[in-house]
Amino acid sequence: MKHVEVVVAGHLCLDVIPDIPYRLSLEPGKLNSVGKAGFAPGGGLANVGLSLARLGVNVGLMGKLGRDGFGQVLMGLLTEIVPGAAETLKISDDQGTSYTLVISSPGVDRIFLHHPGCNDAFEVKDIDLELAGQGSIFYFGYPPLMRAFYLDGGIGLAERFEALRARGVTTVLDMALPDPESPAGKVDWRAFLARVLPHVDLFTPSLEEMLFMLEREVFDAGLWREHVAPGALEAGLATELLSMGPAAVVLTLGERGLYLRTAGHERLVETALASQHWARRELWAPIFVVDVEGTTGAGDAATAGLITGLLNDYPPERALTLAAAVGACCVEAADATSGIRSLADTLHRVEAGWVRAFDRSEVDNWRRLPSGAYRGPGDSGQPPVR
Repeated sequence: MKHVEVVVAGHLCLDVIPDIPYRLSLEPGKLNSVGKAGFAPGGGLANVGLSLARLGVNVGLMGKLGRDGFGQVLMGLLTEIVPGAAETLKISDDQGTSYTLVISSPGVDRIFLHHPGCNDAFEVKDIDLELAGQGSIFYFGYPPLMRAFYLDGGIGLAERFEALRARGVTTVLDMALPDPESPAGKVDWRAFLARVLPHVDLFTPSLEEMLFMLEREVFDAGLWREHVAPGALEAGLATELLSMGPAAVVLTLGERGLYLRTAGHERLVETALASQHWARRELWAPIFVVDVEGTTGAGDAATAGLITGLLNDYPPERALTLAAAVGACCVEAADATSGIRSLADTLHRVEAGWVRAFDRSEVDNWRRLPSGAYRGPGDSGQPPVR
């Protein structure tokens, strides 16, 4: 395998995306006429890995698919973007390829019908340390959708992350929202995070996922969706998560953008966030204005943009802006990755004056920076001199 900068592992599936031109009403016995279906790689592995590749990053992919029709389609789609994918992905003879039926109709959030398939056959031992250690950054996505990684309470994943950090690899973890009625929905996620996060350098969950796992009553009430600028809720969650050990936490906020909180410089040493400009930061990046075709994979695309910023030694303001821009490009296509542009094209779009959905000089103690990101009341770091 050629030299890789980032190794991406975890949940992998085939997204089946019917074209739904109107607001769907899913009622028993009702026939809904839709357009043709598209196929696209999905899951954290594909969404982040292919987004990175489209941004010009050399990636290695580590996951599992089945020896079936869906598997053949999925492998073909992956190798179109990452030619060496077939060398590193595992093929299961016993389990079928995971797939997700993505129901994305205008004006409503996505609905997913998901079959885990051979993701449930991907185990901790399948994370090859020699391969994972070839990149400077290792990403793992969606343990709540991978049985072997949540049934042991995160022990195996923590051990793998610890081993990789000992080799000087910066570790990145992303989550997924489990079905509350599934075994994953019954896991003690606070204990899982407390076990794993000491070995994670960059943690990139959604606000929704963290509320489900840490503040279930707030999650069930749903009132958190009404805010614009991040406030006490986001700050409190990020502070709690940082106390568990990661160097940085980025909460994806959907149409509200991205929220970043980082630890002190002593925790950032020997990671890709080692610059003093990353220490003790609180930043918010509002989204860019686009015509939305589909929201599948937007958070994953933002994570890919953030990782690309780290590889290019961007300060956090610029890295978070790039993350928001890549996420915005993502939603201009129905699938998770075909809307992603090259790094040069994305940066040119930002520098040409791409409009943000929110653009004021100050709001709720947040002060706008030249990049279009905002410094929060808890930001005590050193922004770069401009």
